[in-house]
Amino acid sequence: MILDSFFAESANSNAITVRVAPNFLHDQSEPSKGRWFWSYHIRIENHGDEPVQLLTRHWRITDGRGMVNHVDGDGVVGEQPVLQPGGAHDYVSGCPLPTSSGFMEGKFRFIRADGNTFLADIPRFELVAPATAQ
Repeated sequence: MILDSFFAESANSNAITVRVAPNFLHDQSEPSKGRWFWSYHIRIENHGDEPVQLLTRHWRITDGRGMVNHVDGDGVVGEQPVLQPGGAHDYVSGCPLPTSSGFMEGKFRFIRADGNTFLADIPRFELVAPATAQ
């Protein structure tokens, strides 16, 4: 499947598939100043039989020294999308690190029409700068 070759990682939980494709951004990184920057493309797919709305996100970001930063917030990039059965939502965001490598993982919280909430896993994905950007 083409999607599987584009996205580096995926996780399936509670009828939601979350796919991730990270990309190192040379032009926004300044290794001499201890700053490396990645974008990441997220695709969220609803494989359930009812609409769901994404409410919140929780990220656990770990840099190459093992320092962990937790980031919580409403929605994704300013949106709280509703995913219809069989539907998907894509967005792109970014992450700076003070090291040339690290990883991210997390959870999305959704709500169903009946008011029940549930979590969907965001798979762990590596953030690794190319050797030329060290």
